[in-house]
Amino acid sequence: MKILAFAIAALLPCLAAGPDVDKGRTMGDPAAPLMFELYSDFMCPGCKHLHESVLPAIVLDYVKTGKAYLIFREFPLNAHKYSRQAAALAVAAARIGRYQAVSDALFRSQQVWGATGRVWETVGTVLTPEEQKQVQALVNDPAVLAAVQRDVDRGTQIPIAQTPTLMVTYRLKQQPWTQFADYSLFRGYIDALLKK
Repeated sequence: MKILAFAIAALLPCLAAGPDVDKGRTMGDPAAPLMFELYSDFMCPGCKHLHESVLPAIVLDYVKTGKAYLIFREFPLNAHKYSRQAAALAVAAARIGRYQAVSDALFRSQQVWGATGRVWETVGTVLTPEEQKQVQALVNDPAVLAAVQRDVDRGTQIPIAQTPTLMVTYRLKQQPWTQFADYSLFRGYIDALLKK
């Protein structure tokens, strides 16, 4: 009986993530005790700050140490004209294993492509010519567009009130986290969860 309970506990993060998890948009061990689902918008300044200033610490402290499984969820806001296009390009890039490189480029050059609408030009800079062809072929694939919409629907159902939001799942209990100005508060919360 204890073995069955242990096996179920090990599978809980995977079950909570659902079957729609695109492995190209994840980091870490799916059997980790914590699951983080990061809902973000590539045109959101707060998301850029999180991606560049806080996310590296979260990855180092929790994902690389096997404590958390991280899933990137697209949540393009309607107010941001080019966000959905950026999300589709990022999901297409994930299909060929280039999600992180494309995400980094989109956040790094957010002000430029956000003003000009030249999203592809930003994405193309981090891809080889062969990868560019693959991403361009995938970006309008109904499966890629559906993956973006699934993330939006999932976030809307929670409901996600703002971006960025990190949904923290521990022992099937979910808690949204939206305050990233002081990383020590987040770290204290997560460390306290892990001690329970």
